[in-house]
Amino acid sequence: MNDLYKKQVSNALVSWFEEEKRDLPWRKTKDPYKIWVSEVMLQQTKVDTVIPYYERFLTKYPSLESLANAEEEELLKEWEGLGYYSRARNLQAGVKEVIEEYHGVVPSTRKEISTLKGVGPYTAGAVLSIAYGVPEHAVDGNVMRVLSRLLLIKEDIAKPKSKKIFEEAVMELIDEENPSSLNQGLMELGALICTPTKPKCLLCPVREFCTAFFEGMQEELPIKTSNKKTKLHKMKAVVIETKDGKILLEKRPSKGLLASMWQFPMVELPTTSHTIEELIEHDYQIRIEKGKEIITFKHIFSHLTWEMESYEARLKDDMELPINCKWFTREEIVNQPMPVPVLKIWNAWKERNL
Repeated sequence: MNDLYKKQVSNALVSWFEEEKRDLPWRKTKDPYKIWVSEVMLQQTKVDTVIPYYERFLTKYPSLESLANAEEEELLKEWEGLGYYSRARNLQAGVKEVIEEYHGVVPSTRKEISTLKGVGPYTAGAVLSIAYGVPEHAVDGNVMRVLSRLLLIKEDIAKPKSKKIFEEAVMELIDEENPSSLNQGLMELGALICTPTKPKCLLCPVREFCTAFFEGMQEELPIKTSNKKTKLHKMKAVVIETKDGKILLEKRPSKGLLASMWQFPMVELPTTSHTIEELIEHDYQIRIEKGKEIITFKHIFSHLTWEMESYEARLKDDMELPINCKWFTREEIVNQPMPVPVLKIWNAWKERNL
């Protein structure tokens, strides 16, 4: 890239962003903590979904200290429905590190901020450029798509080694006077104009500088291969109710998928032909009388899919419950953090049992 080209692209992008940017709550602050929260929430999650969560979260935890001191179960309840719950745990762990090691001030260099739990290259660059005005790259999928078209980069963006090419490209383009608007402009362009399919090239502020547009290759880029195979797990969940209206919940292990979240008793279907009653008795030490089906659906995680069946049941008798299981009233269940597929079952059960 020659200097004139870089200047023209940068100026066009920054001008467009400052005139056309969406009115989003995290764009009204330079507080590095609040920017950090928004960037963590926006990972793998749509903007419209994040807005109400962001606003509620900062009302509950307006400062680093308030988040650092939060109980994990309370924190998970605030995050309930956003998914990828390790983000919340890592955010809290990172915030605690800021308080303990940096006297409550979010670091303003890439070297230091990158040591914090859960802060990768993208989040580091976003916080540094947006909150502190430091000219640092912040490369996500949107940015790689924009730059692969703009600069006709044909490297496979699914390969980790390709990211360095895009990071270097951003550092060449970055506006030292306004790195925040340059980085956010690239992200915004990818979100609104330079979309994965059917990019709106006629509305693009940098179309006259876009190599892929002139080559007619904008819909062929970026190049992205996928070798990821999703595992399918057939799951059955049971909403078990006692005569006095209590419901059994099980707390998931403290590590791994949906760690420490609450769910209804759940079994993965084995290859042998056991009934759900037999499986529940074996795993949970209780005898049930299965009732009607509640709901069936698929829930897709990043690396696996749950094919869910759910049923209502009545407790016949219980022996000694596993230590991670507990009976709750309906009112108490409301306060327990539950993952999206479990909430889906719970809401369907409540509709039927009002």
